[in-house]
Amino acid sequence: MKKKILLNAFYNLALIMCILGAVWAYENKSPLISIFLIAAFAAFLYFKIKLIKTLKEELKSGPRK
Repeated sequence: MKKKILLNAFYNLALIMCILGAVWAYENKSPLISIFLIAAFAAFLYFKIKLIKTLKEELKSGPRK
């Protein structure tokens, strides 16, 4: 469970960094970097949603035996 919580924190930081980086790249007229960071944002968001779904299922099922 600790690993999944730490992974969730990493995904949060990655999402924030992708947003900040994309804004920075857009302001500096680098569309290719902006597109790459937006794609990375989408990938991290997808993995975060999958992780949250598995955490919800684990919490519903109760503690492991």
